[in-house]
Amino acid sequence: MPLIPEEPQIHESVPGPRATPAAGRTAPTPRPVPGPGPRPAPRRPGSPGPNRGPAGTSSAQSQRTTSDATKPVPTAPAASAAKAAPTATKAAPQIQLIPATVDGALDAADEAVDLLLDSGRAPGDILVLTTGEQHPWAAHELSFGEASYWAQHDAGDDVFYAAADADRLKSRPVVIVAVNGGTNDTVAQALPETMGRAGTLLIVCGDPKRIDTLLGTGA
Repeated sequence: MPLIPEEPQIHESVPGPRATPAAGRTAPTPRPVPGPGPRPAPRRPGSPGPNRGPAGTSSAQSQRTTSDATKPVPTAPAASAAKAAPTATKAAPQIQLIPATVDGALDAADEAVDLLLDSGRAPGDILVLTTGEQHPWAAHELSFGEASYWAQHDAGDDVFYAAADADRLKSRPVVIVAVNGGTNDTVAQALPETMGRAGTLLIVCGDPKRIDTLLGTGA
């Protein structure tokens, strides 16, 4: 009788080897990159979605009988459940450290601003703070009076420069801190406060050893 040829065997493809860093190669100096972009807003309850009708009801819900639709809906348990729902907590921002001396911290902060703008960040997303002397831009604008200076801050349409211990500062998606002076107590107090003002990205320009020591993370 004729021989039946064997069916070809199908083998699963095996992924190739993953690239691994070469031994002994040191990591590059951290540079500011665009932080995590805004997450898409979740679909509002009741809005049209997959397998939902124009009024936001599923096909199963649309097939309910008249008797089911006329049943009273208890409201007290729903209110209790809403009260028991946990409150969403703010995610911690990404932190980047750019090594810089006290004298070079402002230059490092300015370079970080340029890189962020080139990457597509909106100017109004960026807040630059100093722990020592004011940034030259802030000193210039303050010469015209605090009213016009803080009006620019409240407008929120451009990069804003201020002292790290200023009281009227509002949160922005990206905060850059130039550790260009100030006592250890001043810097130690400023860093946690600036972290609370950063929405998605905090960049610190300064001496890494000093910063680690003040934050209590040094060896």
